[in-house]
Amino acid sequence: MLSSLSASLLAFGLAASQPAAEATTSADKQEKTTAATRAPDITIYHLEGRRSERIIWLMEELGLPYELKYVRGNLMASMMQIRALGHGMPMAPTVVYGDDIIVESGAIIDTILSRHAPGKLVPPINSRAYPHHIKWMHYAEGSLAARLFSDYRAWRVNPPTQRSMLVDSENVVQYSEDYLKENPWFGGPEFSAADIMMDWPLNVAFKLNLVDSAQFPNIQAWQKRIQARPAYVRMRAIATPDGIIGALPPVKHPPSNSRATTLPGAKPKE
Repeated sequence: MLSSLSASLLAFGLAASQPAAEATTSADKQEKTTAATRAPDITIYHLEGRRSERIIWLMEELGLPYELKYVRGNLMASMMQIRALGHGMPMAPTVVYGDDIIVESGAIIDTILSRHAPGKLVPPINSRAYPHHIKWMHYAEGSLAARLFSDYRAWRVNPPTQRSMLVDSENVVQYSEDYLKENPWFGGPEFSAADIMMDWPLNVAFKLNLVDSAQFPNIQAWQKRIQARPAYVRMRAIATPDGIIGALPPVKHPPSNSRATTLPGAKPKE
């Protein structure tokens, strides 16, 4: 567990390390075992309240050492640190992994788990939970976050009076809610990296008022379990010591019972 001094150093973008946890796997966890390789130096470039908090959380869950770079309370200065790396896609998270620069939080998580923590935070590959874990790993950005921010941008410009009959924010969050009705975690019976991926966009859905959080009790119960994890508590102290910096303003969402009855552009029946 990080000391308060280590947490403070991390929060100001200074180097801090933890003892690396020994990563192991077993036959009952994986059909084919792979030995964990020693992790190279890992530096996480972070923006407060953004997706990069996933990588900090992952490293805290695994007990792997890392260096954190950001300027506390200054998103522009933190972004300039990322731009100074000179790669073609300045975004958070950006991770310097040995001699490589990696972006996309899902790709970063997969790389670290596969190479340095095999069998951890992933269901056994032949288990019933595994395909669902993989689905939610991709759903978090491919369907959930993409839909949320599409609606957010549109609704900021043109506040809606009704829900679309096509998939919108309420639909993509409801799909998550329905799964949690039957499962405690997005990885099935146990916490997994899929939960790390899903936490950020579901927080966005509630904080930006894209949906009515009261309609999703299973997600709220899941969030309480997430927030009770020691690694999550440490991540919050390190990643958002002053809360969310530069938070986007919430929007007014349309009522859930106001679905459109015709597709946009559809010709009326004669």
